[in-house]
Amino acid sequence: MAQHIAQKLRLTSTLLGTASRKDLAAAFRAVNPKTAFDVGRADKWLQGRAQPRELSVYDDWSKLLGLEQPGAWVAASDLPAFTAAICARHGIDRAELERRASAPSKGSLHEDGSLGLALVGTYACYSRAMSPYYRGQLIKGSMSIKAGPDGHGLIAAYREILPTGQLLIGGPVTPAKRGLYAHLKEPGGDAHFFFCLFPQSQPGSVLGGYLCGGAIIGPEPQPSLSRILMIRLPDPPHGTELWGGYLASDRSIVADLAALGLIIDQPETVNRQLAQFLAGDSSDGGALQIPPAEFHAILDVFDRQWLRYPA
Repeated sequence: MAQHIAQKLRLTSTLLGTASRKDLAAAFRAVNPKTAFDVGRADKWLQGRAQPRELSVYDDWSKLLGLEQPGAWVAASDLPAFTAAICARHGIDRAELERRASAPSKGSLHEDGSLGLALVGTYACYSRAMSPYYRGQLIKGSMSIKAGPDGHGLIAAYREILPTGQLLIGGPVTPAKRGLYAHLKEPGGDAHFFFCLFPQSQPGSVLGGYLCGGAIIGPEPQPSLSRILMIRLPDPPHGTELWGGYLASDRSIVADLAALGLIIDQPETVNRQLAQFLAGDSSDGGALQIPPAEFHAILDVFDRQWLRYPA
């Protein structure tokens, strides 16, 4: 017998970051285009006045959340067990999820709701090494995204373990319809990185796009651009925040992820796909960078122009 459907739907919506009933229905259609989840009937489901009669809705629900349990379990489980399962699967703090789900704007699934906790979690990050001393290698980093103070907004912390020590930068994450953006800065330092990523999708297992910043290790602070992949860790092992370093081009990313407990099917095929994505824009396997000489040549032209006509 199905129970606690309204509360389970609110928890699901908060977890996925669906801002409205239409968004929640779209998430169900993403896993099954012929889903029986319906926006109109969802009103009654969320009010606790009815519940889905079709077992297929619960099967789609289980797929949507990436659960190992079948749809029948989603329907019949008690609320604590359901909450614990989805929090464990997605690496979400239970108390925070429950608090956000009970907020008025999310509890009623208004059309103007916010992203919620869909991005919260720990990510293993891979990008091309920006340092000229490590040309052609990857740099590994870790990203943690958490709810901001008082539950408002999202805050990210990104770490790299470099030969010169740990680089730690942090700042706000801004989700938008056309992208996901983060401007992260080094506390007490001058390192700045800008992340320009594809919009977050459901269920949010991977973020990808570009990382822009200055090379930290090298003779010149070269403005640099690299593709980046951020792979969400369902169950981050202890010490993940100190995980990182360089990864040679002949090393397997998939094998590296296995050390973090993320086992991937068809590892050779997936590894080639990841490597091709990260090397995509570069002709020599390195990050996209502006050679200082090219910029200095342009600077020389405009400096001379300015000095000739100072007014």
